[in-house]
Amino acid sequence: MAEAAQNLSGAERAAVLLMTLGEQQAAEVLRHMGPKEVQKVGAAMAQLGAVSKEQVSAVLEQFIEEVSQQTALGVGSDEYVRKVLVEALGEDKAAGLIDRILLGRNTKGLDALKWMDARAVAEIIRLEHPQIIAIVLSYLDPDHAAEVLSFLPENMRPDIVMRIATLDGIPPAALQELDQILEKQFSGNDNVKSSSGMGGVKRAADILNFMETAAENQILETIREADADLGQQIQDKMFVFENLVDVDDRGIQALLREISTETLILALKGADEAVKEKIFKNMSKRAAEMLREDLEAKGPVRVSEVEAAQKEILAVARRMAESGEIVLGGKGEEFV
Repeated sequence: MAEAAQNLSGAERAAVLLMTLGEQQAAEVLRHMGPKEVQKVGAAMAQLGAVSKEQVSAVLEQFIEEVSQQTALGVGSDEYVRKVLVEALGEDKAAGLIDRILLGRNTKGLDALKWMDARAVAEIIRLEHPQIIAIVLSYLDPDHAAEVLSFLPENMRPDIVMRIATLDGIPPAALQELDQILEKQFSGNDNVKSSSGMGGVKRAADILNFMETAAENQILETIREADADLGQQIQDKMFVFENLVDVDDRGIQALLREISTETLILALKGADEAVKEKIFKNMSKRAAEMLREDLEAKGPVRVSEVEAAQKEILAVARRMAESGEIVLGGKGEEFV
């Protein structure tokens, strides 16, 4: 029975659980989640195909066993959530659920940006001073910030990332003022989070980790030209696909349970032998043999497809590291 649940990712198991609860109860659960969590689970709900009775039973049993230890999943946007929920439930059924999730949250000021589509956030801040943009991106989760950055003019990006890397927090009064400016566009904010942890080299590296490879390389190169030492510091803090060899075996096994075989095949098409062997080593002999065969049978693939698959796996790995499920190690540093 347990194996039936293991075939589903964590988000898919959460989606199965919510869809067995009914709309009102599911809405109550989602209201207590953050934007990132709603996006992930909502997307899983939309993409979930046929689920067997055995899988449903296994998910429910596993939930009962782990409920005392269960933690949250994890940024998103109103529009994205609307789309996946409508796709999953239909226009009529999704309408009430969407209202409860989105309109009932009362997000305000800077926090409201976390619920907005990345393109919309970029439109709001694109004419602001680069330092203001750097502060806003530091406030967002790294993957959301990376997407916003991708919608900003290319020539602005290196400067913004450098400002993020050299940002050492900002005075609470300044953060409050920025929040109040955004209140005029949204609905205000009562509780501005502390600014002491915003910015820094690690934050800049986290954001670049979620950028497309070509954009990431271009930004890093421009930063190195302006400040070679800062560029190297950022690169040293980044976690790239090859760094998976530094993750312990238990972490790799946990990661493999969260990614699809097709994504893994694409990612490994462009990986070095050390990474491939690390993956094979942490699979059953039969599964490793099948993966090797699939890799050999897979024809040529675009570099962009390989990079996208690798980024997807790294995104999952970072989310698992943030929740404490695994520890990522790269370039002698722990990535937690």
